[in-house]
Amino acid sequence: MKKIVLAFLGIMLTNFAFGQGSKAQSDTAIREVTIQSVEVIPAAGNIKGMLLMDKDIQYELEGAVDNMYNFKYELAEKQFKSLRRRYPNHPLPYFLMGLSQWWKIVPTNIQTLEYDDVFFAYMDSTIMKAEKLYDANEKDYEAAFFLSAANGFAGRLHSERSNWRKATIASKRSLEYLEKAKAGNGLSPEFLFGEALFNYYSIWIHENYKMLRPVLAFFPSGDKRLGIKQLRYVANNGFYTGTEAKFFLMKIYANEEGNMEAALDLVKGLVEKYPNNAYFQRFYARALFVQGHFTMAERVCLDILSKLDRRMPGYEAVSGRYASYILAYINQNKYRDFQKAKAYYQNSITFAEMSNERDSGYFVNSYLNLARIAKQERELKTAKRYYGIVLEATDKKHAANKEAKDFMKSHKKI
Repeated sequence: MKKIVLAFLGIMLTNFAFGQGSKAQSDTAIREVTIQSVEVIPAAGNIKGMLLMDKDIQYELEGAVDNMYNFKYELAEKQFKSLRRRYPNHPLPYFLMGLSQWWKIVPTNIQTLEYDDVFFAYMDSTIMKAEKLYDANEKDYEAAFFLSAANGFAGRLHSERSNWRKATIASKRSLEYLEKAKAGNGLSPEFLFGEALFNYYSIWIHENYKMLRPVLAFFPSGDKRLGIKQLRYVANNGFYTGTEAKFFLMKIYANEEGNMEAALDLVKGLVEKYPNNAYFQRFYARALFVQGHFTMAERVCLDILSKLDRRMPGYEAVSGRYASYILAYINQNKYRDFQKAKAYYQNSITFAEMSNERDSGYFVNSYLNLARIAKQERELKTAKRYYGIVLEATDKKHAANKEAKDFMKSHKKI
């Protein structure tokens, strides 16, 4: 129960700021969303001294932010450190450095521990710098923004690492400062991002997790449709949070809303802008595959494996598992090239084992399809061996489990 509650806080808040259907016409037209349509709080004073809204800083950092999302970490961090030298007492450069570490963790499905210490150090520095600003002026909404964001990110990673006490404390603080930062919503789309996530996920969790409804009674009311509108506005207008808003929107459309067309449209734009972002590229490959765009999916997957072979940053076993499975399926079912299909399925299995994800659908379905190919080629002993692995990896209610059992029953003498 605790893990689900913390996951709830993490989804809504701890990925806060900066940071897989049916057609929904109003949701796909990002350009049509205006500030008037997303119900922000009126402007809360002047923005003098706020680096978040400083256009000169944004102009200076545009290339650095793009480099970070394109996984050119060294180039991005060089500029973030330059900003830190000039603004050593402001939380922004420390947060950006922490965000860069976060995007080194993301492609591994949050599994790698290599960057944890540096990530937490930068988030702690962000909190320390923001606390000093907030203690000096409780109407410093920019400081509240960074306190919510940094505590949120820290809470998310603590929950991933099962550090429940630290995750609970950080998430609670993130919630507290989110409420205080809301007063800045009318100043900039950057401030609106946290409210957008809360509006959407507070309702989505209520709809999908009945056991959490008593907990949700202690939270403010959300508005799922408004949350999507706000995310679309931030996606179109946010400088620091624009890409993160698109990141969340593509996942919401694909996973929660069942609108793969909208998800595909968003991730296509992200891949065009950040062609070396392994997470975006594999999400794009999956979206193309699910939508039946096999030719393009094949092209993207081959590029993913090429970048993995070249050891490009972010291209690791998880991306290899996605790409290999999709290529195997295409070779099996489109080209009927079973030799290539078998090789790619074996690659997908190897990558799943490398990333410790033997319970993933790609792992199970790779063995299932290898069994089907072996059966079709009349290699029944091989098929039985593969089906045996499927039985071990799935529970009784799984469709693959039933198929494997049926084969075993009809081939007892093999």
